[in-house]
Amino acid sequence: MADESEEKNLRLMARWRQTGRVLVEALPFILKYDQKTIVVKYGGNAMTGAGTDDFSQDIVLMKQTGIDPVVVHGGGPQIGAMLKKLDIQSRFIDGLRVTDQAAVDVVEMVLTGSINKQIVSAINAAGGRAVGLSGKDGNLVVARKLALTRTDPASGEMVTEDLGFVGEPESVNPEVLYTMMKSEIIPVVAPIGVGPKGETYNINADTVAGAVAGAVKAERLILLTDVEGVLDQDKKLISRLTLSEARALIADGTISGGMIPKIRTAIEAVESGVRAAVILDGRIPHVLLLELFTEHGAGTLITAG
Repeated sequence: MADESEEKNLRLMARWRQTGRVLVEALPFILKYDQKTIVVKYGGNAMTGAGTDDFSQDIVLMKQTGIDPVVVHGGGPQIGAMLKKLDIQSRFIDGLRVTDQAAVDVVEMVLTGSINKQIVSAINAAGGRAVGLSGKDGNLVVARKLALTRTDPASGEMVTEDLGFVGEPESVNPEVLYTMMKSEIIPVVAPIGVGPKGETYNINADTVAGAVAGAVKAERLILLTDVEGVLDQDKKLISRLTLSEARALIADGTISGGMIPKIRTAIEAVESGVRAAVILDGRIPHVLLLELFTEHGAGTLITAG
């Protein structure tokens, strides 16, 4: 019995030492990001089960260590499910949902209603103080109608597609975010923009996150997705890219499909003053903490040079 007790104590001490090493390793990174703003895009595919709890705990810990996190969320799967439930047909052109008046009402309801409040509630349950808003609040995201020009596969001619109430940011007014962050509040932003006449625009959440990050000159833009990051032609993770390298990988086809708009968002954010952008696998438990507070990081880091 004495041997078992001693072995148990040794295991316990080893675990304590490991915990101590982790905390010491995190210290220089906590100091590095103190009083810095980090914008995190939280995708609709990641908002399930324990993943939401891990995400919320990460955001609260970031706030408690002196970081000012701003969360921008998506909700594509949830929007699609609600449109189907209401028997409203969805049509996509180049990955963008064509959004008529009936659809945009549903998009706004789902994004600013159920999804936004679920994230706010989860962060608050983890000990934070989160408040939900959309791009309409305080004219945070003033939008214009998105003009999509593409090559018609049948005729080969350039055509302009009407996507309805799909927009892109024209300007971001971050004063409402600054006010919240000064009050120790974590803003949670739904990607809905407002037009010059008060129109509602559905905007890609990655695009909104990038525009917000640029407007607040964030230290990091973090895009959570469902892959481990940017992969090379051998399907191995690329841990770091410069802007020129990222563009070259798009040009040669290494970066393709749904990763292209994410990389373009990252490039535009860095060009607008964000220190670096990161593509992360949101399925990894506590991936935000691994990226920010450990030496090796966890995804693909994109920097100016």
